[in-house]
Amino acid sequence: MKEKQTESLDGILVIDKPAGMTSHDVIARLRRKYKQKKFGHTGTLDPDASGVLVILAGKAAKCLQFFPDTDKEYIARLALGTETDTDDATGQVTCEKPVNRDFSLAAVLKEFEGRQHQLVPATSAKKIAGKKLLEYQRQGKEVPPVYADVTIYETEVLDEESLTFRVACSSGTYIRALCRDVARATGNCGHMQSLRRTRAGGFTLEQAESLDQETHRIHPVETALDALPQIGADQVSLQDVRNGRHLHLDLEEDRVLILDENGHALAVYDRDHGDVFACARGLW
Repeated sequence: MKEKQTESLDGILVIDKPAGMTSHDVIARLRRKYKQKKFGHTGTLDPDASGVLVILAGKAAKCLQFFPDTDKEYIARLALGTETDTDDATGQVTCEKPVNRDFSLAAVLKEFEGRQHQLVPATSAKKIAGKKLLEYQRQGKEVPPVYADVTIYETEVLDEESLTFRVACSSGTYIRALCRDVARATGNCGHMQSLRRTRAGGFTLEQAESLDQETHRIHPVETALDALPQIGADQVSLQDVRNGRHLHLDLEEDRVLILDENGHALAVYDRDHGDVFACARGLW
């Protein structure tokens, strides 16, 4: 007798990732827990970091390419006295000097608000010539400098004594690089001591749930795609959509989310030409 197959889990889970686990470890746990292979995430969180990890389950995993590259928020703690080759507490010390505390952390952080041309950490997944920077480092090769244009929207000192602060930033910002640069700006060597992500993908830490709890809340995929114009079942032929046919839509936008008769995400359509839209991804 065949084992009864569990119902497919379709939607978004918001997990409070514990420190010490990779994002892939979290996915592996969820696959075993829910006996389902289709899981993905919207952005890696470093193993030593904790906080908001947005997980896509089942049909939602098909939508990864359409999720907006959203802003994020973190709480970080800066350690002074040593700089490391990873810019965090896991790396090898590359610089060491006496600590200078003759500065205002709030004032220094303020200088980093706005657009930044940030030097990416050597141990990162950023690629140059088709190879990740961390691969150069692992092979003992000189890591070429790579810069990224990022934006730091807001900073707030939470505890001056422990050098703990909150930062809201654009996707792609490396907080460990920010910690390194803040330390250098004060005449110090420094690295990121700890990191907790408090917002990502439009979800906050208050919505995040423990990986270990018995069941998890499933957020519908359309809540994360609410930036797209949404077309309801009364505006198109759902049969045409399910058959992947082109649609004629009078829209200014070039991408649209089609909802089924129950208001659930059914397909993403992109403009082909004129008012003709082609199915970019079906979720049925």
